Amino acid sequence: MTISSINGFQFKAIPTFRILSYQTAVKFYVGFLGFNIDWEHRFKPTDPVYMQVSYHGLILHLSELKKFDTNAIVFVETNNLHAFHHELKQRNVESTIQDIELTTWQTMQLEIEDPFGNLLRFNENVIDEDTTLPQSIINE
Repeated sequence: MTISSINGFQFKAIPTFRILSYQTAVKFYVGFLGFNIDWEHRFKPTDPVYMQVSYHGLILHLSELKKFDTNAIVFVETNNLHAFHHELKQRNVESTIQDIELTTWQTMQLEIEDPFGNLLRFNENVIDEDTTLPQSIINE
């Protein structure tokens, strides 16, 4: 989530992911990733949900509405990716968490796919091309 100011205009993008099951989405985004539910909306109790979840400044909208599609990708710039990775592993000891990868374009990257095919691509810039992954990541 970045706000840019150009000639007095400001933009803030919040991606919307299609979800196919409210319960599965809550289990994944709240239980697995640690997001908070900020709000939920339904026109009627039986209507599809449109909701907002957030975690450390990352805001996502999740929707059961059919006008949205699955298989979206969101690129999330971050810092201290190692700490986030460690937190995920601590919260989800029985789950397999993908390792952080050092990319050829000199970033550290962690990809997490939700149960609906949407992809969160967490990315941290590496200072220089001689930087390698910390030993603690390699040993995890």
